[in-house]
Amino acid sequence: LPNTILYASAASLLVVLLAGASGYAFSRYRFRGNKFLMNAILAITGVPLLTNVLALYQMGVKLRKSPLPFDDRIFIIFVYVGFFLPLSVWIAKGFFDAIPTELEEAAQIDGCSPFGALMRITMPLSAPGLGAVFLLTFANVWNEFIAGYLLISKNKYKTAMFGINDFLGQNIINLQVIAAVCILIALPIVILFFFTRRTFLKAMVEGAIKG
Repeated sequence: LPNTILYASAASLLVVLLAGASGYAFSRYRFRGNKFLMNAILAITGVPLLTNVLALYQMGVKLRKSPLPFDDRIFIIFVYVGFFLPLSVWIAKGFFDAIPTELEEAAQIDGCSPFGALMRITMPLSAPGLGAVFLLTFANVWNEFIAGYLLISKNKYKTAMFGINDFLGQNIINLQVIAAVCILIALPIVILFFFTRRTFLKAMVEGAIKG
């Protein structure tokens, strides 16, 4: 559980930071290749993680053998970020598109710098969308099994899903204990969504109306 909390929290924060910056750039600026890049990012979302596992596994093996410092935890966090970032960029862009640029222009007229207008006006208004990105990424990383099982070499760094898989092999007959373990694994996500359900639902409804 501590490993999974670390991976899910770190990956979600990085995804929110990168998706927020990318989504804002795609929403506010028009540059050559804008549509092509957005379509390419959308196409990447259709590639399942399972098809990349072999290449990622070979990459991890080579990095472990190299003289460079290597940590399974950092490696798996970047794998999760790379996998869940493309869709998050589209979600973030949709929310920034829904925020009128006139608000930022009015803030700049009142004396804000462009960065100040971004931090004081745009970011607070986009908080529900970025919160939804965080929650979706956190839940996806929490429930992910294949990458954590194959790409992490040391058992002490494995995820909770690996733990429950290993536990099933040892206690397949004791259904009551298995049920208790499943509840323990699901409880953090249930608690997280219970306290953030208003933000999540607000983000989903606004995205449906404005998207």
